[in-house]
Amino acid sequence: MNKKTWPTHLVTTEWLQDHLADEQVRIIDPSTLLPPKPDFSLYDVVPAKNDFLKGHIPGARFIDIEHELSTPHERLHFMLPSEETFKSCMEANGISNETMVVTYATTNHWWATRLWWTMRVFNHQHVAVLDGGFQKWVEEKRPVDSGDALPVQRSHYETSGLNRELIADKNSIIEHLKDPQCCLINALRREQHDGSGGVHYGRKGHIVKSTNLPALEHVNADNTFKSEKELRTIFADSLSQPQVITYCGGGIAATSVALILDMLGHTSVRVYDASLTEWAADESLPMEY
Repeated sequence: MNKKTWPTHLVTTEWLQDHLADEQVRIIDPSTLLPPKPDFSLYDVVPAKNDFLKGHIPGARFIDIEHELSTPHERLHFMLPSEETFKSCMEANGISNETMVVTYATTNHWWATRLWWTMRVFNHQHVAVLDGGFQKWVEEKRPVDSGDALPVQRSHYETSGLNRELIADKNSIIEHLKDPQCCLINALRREQHDGSGGVHYGRKGHIVKSTNLPALEHVNADNTFKSEKELRTIFADSLSQPQVITYCGGGIAATSVALILDMLGHTSVRVYDASLTEWAADESLPMEY
């Protein structure tokens, strides 16, 4: 298949089943579980490898985002990996620069969008999310394998640096607070945004001047993304702003916003990688609820 015909954001379950035998396609499951700590201050990180072993899309491989595709940090989870780590992970999973990567999740869809965003940060162009994830795949009674992934031949991958225009940090947010033309979006659940419940990150609530567009509300009951018309309505204000920075607790759910806005044609969307895990821990940085 000509690489110019690869999907760019989402693929359907039908498309993926038609391409299960395509050697240019690699399917990746990066699902992770985040059981909250007893006091709801942060969470534990549990790679969903056991779920993968119980059942996965034929030919799929599991990537542990926390331990295989992140930079270790004493307090922050899921920080973007180094070029060397990214390259090694891609090569170990048989992914070259020309491979079409389809990512899906058995848990919330934002684990798939996180891998999509990470690959885009490292300038990998051929990557898309399975619309509906593993849930829709199983509901449609499509083929499922169990056990470990089949071995693949190690590939060669050439990195080309990071696309810094997709990444925000603490200083980006501080500058944003001075700039009325930048839209700041919190992708966490509504009760986390307003400080009434759910996991918090040392301080309850949200970064000042941010709006709440929960990632949970980006998808339908069957886990597929809402229609373009619905998404344009949800993100109408964001689409009218020249710049968007999106955040959550650890830079995961925020990537759902990034994928949608990119799909809708916005050209300046950044994800705050450390998100509230960093921001809320610093008492000098403003929050509200």
